[in-house]
Amino acid sequence: MARVSKDGLLLVVTSVGTEEQALDIAHALIRNRQAACVNLMPNVHSIYRWKGRVCDDGEFLLFIKTRAREFDGVRETIQKMNTYELPEVVAYRVDESSPGFAAWIASATGRPKKHARGKKAVRRKAAAAR
Repeated sequence: MARVSKDGLLLVVTSVGTEEQALDIAHALIRNRQAACVNLMPNVHSIYRWKGRVCDDGEFLLFIKTRAREFDGVRETIQKMNTYELPEVVAYRVDESSPGFAAWIASATGRPKKHARGKKAVRRKAAAAR
C-alpha cells in the first residue's frame, strides 16, 4: 500500500456513541491543530457483529479533515477520548481537492510560528525598564 506524503490530505472517519463525545473529540482535534475541520453526522444507524453477537446501535460519525502528518496524533486523541473498546479510525487519502481548500487545511493544522526574540530586542526592553 502506498502511503500519502506527509503534506497530503486525509479524511479520517471515526464513530462514537453520543453527541457529547463527538463534540469533545471534534473540539480537541481543532484545539490541538490536529485537524482543520470535523463534520459530525448524527443519526447513523450501525449494525455490526461484536464479541459473537449482532449489535444494532445509533452513532455519530465524525469526518475529520487533516494532513497525513497529523494522522498519528488524530488517532491517539480518538483512542484516548472514545469510550469504545475498539474505536474505529480509518483514513482515506484525498487525491484531488481545490488548491485553496488544501492550503486552508495546511494553514489550520500548522503550528504557529514563535517569534524569535533577538539580543537587540532583549537589550531594548532592559534599557527601557531602567
